[in-house]
Amino acid sequence: MDEPLDLYRASRDELIGLVLAQRDRIADLERRVRWQAEELAGQRDAVAELTARVGEVLAASAAAATPDDPAAPPPGVVRGMPGLKPGPPPARPGRPRRNRGHGFGRGRMAPTARRVHAVAACPHCRAPLSGGSVARTREVIEFPVAPAVVTEHVYLVRTCPRCRGRWQPGPDLAGAVVGQGRLGIGLLSLIAWLREELRLPIRGIQRYLFQRHALALSVGAVVGATRTVAKRAEAVVEEQLAAIRGSPVVHADETGWRADGRNGYAWTLSTPTARSFVHGGRDRGVLEAALGTDFAGVLVSDFYAAYTTYDGARHQYCWAHLLRDVDEMVRQHPRDAGVRGWADAVHRLFGRAKAFASPDPAARVRARQRFEAELLAICVPHLLPPPTTAEAAPAGPQAPLSRRIEKHLGELFVFVEDPAVPPTNNAAERSLRHRVTCRKISGGTRSAQGTATKMTLASLFGTWRALHLNPLDQCRHLLAAPQV
Repeated sequence: MDEPLDLYRASRDELIGLVLAQRDRIADLERRVRWQAEELAGQRDAVAELTARVGEVLAASAAAATPDDPAAPPPGVVRGMPGLKPGPPPARPGRPRRNRGHGFGRGRMAPTARRVHAVAACPHCRAPLSGGSVARTREVIEFPVAPAVVTEHVYLVRTCPRCRGRWQPGPDLAGAVVGQGRLGIGLLSLIAWLREELRLPIRGIQRYLFQRHALALSVGAVVGATRTVAKRAEAVVEEQLAAIRGSPVVHADETGWRADGRNGYAWTLSTPTARSFVHGGRDRGVLEAALGTDFAGVLVSDFYAAYTTYDGARHQYCWAHLLRDVDEMVRQHPRDAGVRGWADAVHRLFGRAKAFASPDPAARVRARQRFEAELLAICVPHLLPPPTTAEAAPAGPQAPLSRRIEKHLGELFVFVEDPAVPPTNNAAERSLRHRVTCRKISGGTRSAQGTATKMTLASLFGTWRALHLNPLDQCRHLLAAPQV
């Protein structure tokens, strides 16, 4: 092996020889770069041509539903006179209805009372009748009108005739009321259930209690009942949040929630067995405070910047959001065969990745790397300009999504490597659905304390809902538990 040349002591001829050798080396590298650029351009053109062919096939299959007029609207869009709303879409033939079994959904209940109907005397000869056999039975279900039961607890003071001591019994209402309140745990549970589970407004709860149970409560009493339940649930909600932080997979999402007339956001952290809701802004700090510093699981989320810039966990980004954007791009460019082919290639790749299963961890890692390489190959033609032209060609419709995929490529197929990680964030969206409905009904909360109560009850009832427990019974058990 030749000794390296000492540039400080080398002669002029040696330096000239070194420069000439480097010039030849540079020229050789430039030729290789040009050759690789031409090969890359050919591969990119081949991929683009293949996706365009697939798009042409898809477009041909939909040709019957798409008119030949280039000015015609996309399928499903009806145009009419300017200023007029589009009419209803044409009715589609319905599927034949499947016949259900006789008496479906009418299972008999255990009777709480029984009344026997029989004829006492013969209608013809007036002879008395007795005995008999059952000809038929009929079930009638009724809900009795039950007024509220108001129990007045009277505490007597008695004087001992011997020592003259005066003695009064203690309250002894453990398991019946919370603290010094006058509303029993059954009524508190019912109000919280009506408010959180059935999403009734305060006035609606008042009307129900008065018209159904002849109980007149003020707005403050109804609000105070929900706050009492939320206060008792604080420790339970903290335990739920701790369990979420220790979970290997956590789903996160957020939705708007106004508090005291100011815009804010309700965040949810979800697992299969727990829900946690917090209120705050839409910055990353809310997520960091909710998850804590020790979270070491996988965070499943959409592509919002608060999640993509969070470095405290491994990510799995939602394929449902990505494919929704892909379909929207196809809808905006219905006649572009290249767009259709590219979208179909992404959909097919995700389908193969979702169907992949293997008990071997090493095989799952290799599969994840293979899917990442295939997805990158689909996106590469729309990431780089053609190297053989002087000016870059205008970016196609696929360019923005291709750049997003390239940026988050390492967090798109985590579900292939880890079967416990789902490919979508549907769990968080289902968790938020109840909160979105509440927001549309109420418009938000009117105070910071009301917001805290709402988030606590949402976490409590959301967890019971996820565990398929009866929220009304669980609320009674919570309030009846020994008070600390």
